[in-house]
Amino acid sequence: METPPSHQAVLDQVAPRLRRLRAQSGLTLAALSEATGISKSTLSRLESGQRRPSLELLLPLAGAYRVPLDDLVGAPEVGDPRVRLTPRTLPGGGTVVPLTRSPGPLQAFKMLIPDRGAEPDPRTHEGYEWLYVLDGRLRLVLAEHDLVLGPGEVAEFDTRLPHWFTSADGRPVEILSLFGRQGERMHVRAKPRRVRHPMRQEG
Repeated sequence: METPPSHQAVLDQVAPRLRRLRAQSGLTLAALSEATGISKSTLSRLESGQRRPSLELLLPLAGAYRVPLDDLVGAPEVGDPRVRLTPRTLPGGGTVVPLTRSPGPLQAFKMLIPDRGAEPDPRTHEGYEWLYVLDGRLRLVLAEHDLVLGPGEVAEFDTRLPHWFTSADGRPVEILSLFGRQGERMHVRAKPRRVRHPMRQEG
């Protein structure tokens, strides 16, 4: 699928923005690589425009430079202008980007969770959460359970249960979170049916 010219024009401005931000911060490629977990070669290709920017790459860069994600992309605002997809630092460490612009009961977030250490610090609060691991391995401590989830795996739980999560292998883990502040859950309207293959008669 070809990128529309308007979108390509926005993407073309990412590389010079990244070069300018690194120059302003005084960071070397090696220091930025250590701060973000992105290889120096990938960072170099991003800054030269040879690597297509993606959310997975821009999110840790926004956190390292302490700027909103919109500042890296320079995309025009759409929808409700009062809501910006601005990365925030999580109290226990990590970065969260709100993905939902409307103030509905269910909110979506993209999170980047670092290694928070081996000793759990469970918390409780009102709500219901659904987690989907996009990349990396997530250690989830939920009440008496201690689980490790990989890409494509899901966990859902009442957040009034003591819970805590961290990277399971030392590198940041990327997750998608759907959260209902008052305990709202997702409503599944369609589920795939398991297809049975008829046994073949041989004779």
